[in-house]
This record gives sequence, C-alpha cells and structure tokens, in this order.
Amino acid sequence: MKTNRGNTTLPWKSAWITGAGRGIGAELSRLLCRHGVTVYGSARSTEQLAQLQQELASSAGTFIPVPIDIGDLDSLQQQFNLWDQQGLMPELVVLNAGTHDAFSASDFSAQRCKALLDINLQGTINCLDPVLYRYLHGVDQNQDSIAEPLTARQGPSASRGHIAVVASVAGYRGLPTAAAYGAGKAALINLCEALRFDLQGSGVKLQLINPGFVRTPLTEQNDFPMPALMEADEAARRILKGLLSQRFEIVFPRRFVYLLKLFRLLPYSCYFSLVKRITGG
Repeated sequence: MKTNRGNTTLPWKSAWITGAGRGIGAELSRLLCRHGVTVYGSARSTEQLAQLQQELASSAGTFIPVPIDIGDLDSLQQQFNLWDQQGLMPELVVLNAGTHDAFSASDFSAQRCKALLDINLQGTINCLDPVLYRYLHGVDQNQDSIAEPLTARQGPSASRGHIAVVASVAGYRGLPTAAAYGAGKAALINLCEALRFDLQGSGVKLQLINPGFVRTPLTEQNDFPMPALMEADEAARRILKGLLSQRFEIVFPRRFVYLLKLFRLLPYSCYFSLVKRITGG
C-alpha cells in the first residue's frame, strides 16, 4: 500500500475524511494530499473515490479510498481494527459526511426526518465511537485484555489525536425547509460543546466546523437566496486554516456567520420577520 512520502508541511501525516467523494470533503482531501498528507477518504460511492484517487495520484501525499457506510457501526469498528493491526491510525479525523433533504411542513414525515438524522447525527456519533476510544485508550474496544492507555504512555500533555466535526450554521436557529436538517446540526453543536469539556487535558483536540452557505450538490437543493455563498475549494482552505489554529469553532464566512450568531439573541418576533425577508419567504 502506497502511503505518505514523509514530506508533509502539516502537523499530521495521515487523516481520515468522511464524505470525501464530493463537495467540501473532496476539496479538503485535495488540499491535504497536495500538502503531503496521506488521506483515507470515505464515502458510499466507490466511483467518486476512485476518480479522486486517480486525480491525486501525482500529489505530494496519497489518497486512499475507504468506502464505508457511516450508518454501519460494525463496518466502522472493522475498519479501525484494520488500522490498528497495520499501525495506520489516522492522526486527524474530519467527520464531514452528511446529506440534506429540504422539505416544508406540508411534506413533513417521520421517515424523512429519520433518514436525515441517521446520517447527519447518528452517523457522526458512530464515527466518534471508535475514534474517541482509541485516541483516549489506545486499544481496540473488543480486545479481552486492556493495553496500557495512551494517556499513560504519552503523558498528560501529549497530542493523542485531532477530531473535527462538521455541523452547520443551520444549527444555530431554525431556517425554512430545514426542520430535520437543522435539528441534526444543532444536536452536533451541542454534542461537541459537551465533549469539549470532557476532553480538556486529555491531549485530544476537538474542533467544531460551522460553515455558512457553500456551493455543493446539497445546497443546490435550496430554493431560496443564499447570502455569502462560497465555493467549496475556498471553504476547504478556511477549514485547513482553522484546523491549524487553537479555536474551538471554525466558522466562515465570518461576517455572515457572526450576523447569524446575533440572530440567536433576537426575540422570535424579530427573528421570524428577518429570516422571512432574507430568504424571500
């Protein structure tokens, strides 16, 4: 297996990116590979991953397709067992996989909500399960004998891994046609905030990524104006810059996102009126 050539200028030699087949995930994979990182790219579409592998064949780093369904916890555990056995545990994990299904109240259904939440929320939780356990304990969860945990072997200040979870500004407050999508992203934000407390002092770096509107196949479903729409390659550059910082939350474009943060302070009467005007509702 061809792996990293050792000339990365970044702090990670290897990274695992979910949702790597298109959009932000694909662009971030390109960016990291060009900086010499070995990228394990996951998606359900083997065709998209194969195309990306071919495109990045001459990059400074290496792109290795890892087709996987993040809804299948057993498959995720098996993949981590394989990385354990091969000594290839990714140093950076970017949980970017997600989908969108825009629907209004007239088309609301439990089935559509569950389909979104199973991927956007539960899928991310499934990925966090083996990642957090190995970063914190340095051992397969299914082993009978527990090896010396990483916390003991590396010392209290050592870096044990870096996790970034992609949520969305849609998780700040409710937006039109995004009841299920926004609910899942709001849950991810809360999840990361809680884990941030638990991971302090552990050596595991956790960051939350809340993009504004980025031009991807998912945002093409939106039938309303998207202020400050950003291209996916620029979003990847903003993410990389944020990953290299010590900020907990990585947001972009900042001016637009900070405006949305202010919206969270508004009373409902003002908030509903403003969003309706902005989205043309």
